[in-house]
Amino acid sequence: MAITKLDQMFDLLKSKPKKRLSVAFANDAHTIEAVYAAVEKGIVDATLTGNEVLIKQICEEHHMDAGKFEILHEPNELKAASLAVQLINEGKASLLMKGSLSTDKYMRAILNKSTGITNEGAVLSHVTVMEFPSYHKLLTIADVAIIPQPDLKQKIKMIGYLVGVAKAIGVDKPNVAVIAATEQMLAGMPACVDGAILAKMSDRGQIADCVVDGPLSLDAAIDMESVQIKKITGPVAGNADCLLFPNIESGNVFFKAGSKLAGAELAAYVAGARVPCVLTSRGDSALTKTYSIALAALMAR
Repeated sequence: MAITKLDQMFDLLKSKPKKRLSVAFANDAHTIEAVYAAVEKGIVDATLTGNEVLIKQICEEHHMDAGKFEILHEPNELKAASLAVQLINEGKASLLMKGSLSTDKYMRAILNKSTGITNEGAVLSHVTVMEFPSYHKLLTIADVAIIPQPDLKQKIKMIGYLVGVAKAIGVDKPNVAVIAATEQMLAGMPACVDGAILAKMSDRGQIADCVVDGPLSLDAAIDMESVQIKKITGPVAGNADCLLFPNIESGNVFFKAGSKLAGAELAAYVAGARVPCVLTSRGDSALTKTYSIALAALMAR
C-alpha cells in the first residue's frame, strides 16, 4: 500500500537493513540535527567528515551526543567531500549527504572521473517527493536542481528515476504526467512534442512499470475539477503520482512555490550515481533533511 505522508517512511525503513550514511563537511547545525534524528530513529548509522572540534561544539550546544556518530576530522571542505565519497568507494557507507559546502563542490566530488561515484555516461537527476496538504497523495517530481534543459533521452532516464521512487513508497504502477504549458499537442512547443512521444512510448510498452501521459498542463495533471471541465480522459489526468517538468526553471519554481507558499514538506536526493546522494538546500529545515535521509535510505541497495 502506498504511503501518503513522508513520516511513514520511517516505519517502512524499520523492516529494511540499516545503512551507513557518509556526510560531506557536516559543519552546520541543521545537517547534524537531521543526521542525529535519523540515527535516533534507527534508520541509519552515520559518519561525519568535517571539523571535529566544530562538530562536537555544535552537538554540545544542541544537546546531542556526539558519540552517536563516527567523526573523521578534515577541516578543508573539498578534502572533506572527497573523504566522504572515498568511504562510499571503500564500501564503508551506502549513501551520501551534503553538509555545509556549496552544491557545486559537492557535485564535483561525486562526478570526479578518478575518485567519484558515477559510471561513464551516467545521467544524474534531482528527484523530490512532496507532501501537499491539498493533494490526496505524495507527488514525486523532477528535475529542480541538476539538468537545465533535459533532452528526450534524459527524460526517459528521469521517468525511470521517478517511477523507482514512486514504487519504493508503495505505488504499484505510477501515473507519470509529462508537464507542459498546455495539454494540447502543439508542434511548436518542444515540451508538448516530447510529452506526446513519451506517452506513445508508454502505450507501446517502451517505458515500463508505469503509465505516462503528456503533454499535460499542471492543472490537468493534479486537479480533477479542471480535468472534468476540459473533458480530458485517461488514468493520469487529475491523479498523477509523478510530474516530469520540461526544464529546471519550471520544476524549481513549482518546488519553491510549493514549499514556501503552499506548505508542502519534502524529501529529495540525486539519482543516477552509484549510491543515493542527499542534496538539499543549506536553508532547508532539519526535518526536510531528515526526510531526505530517509528517502535516500529507502533507495539505497
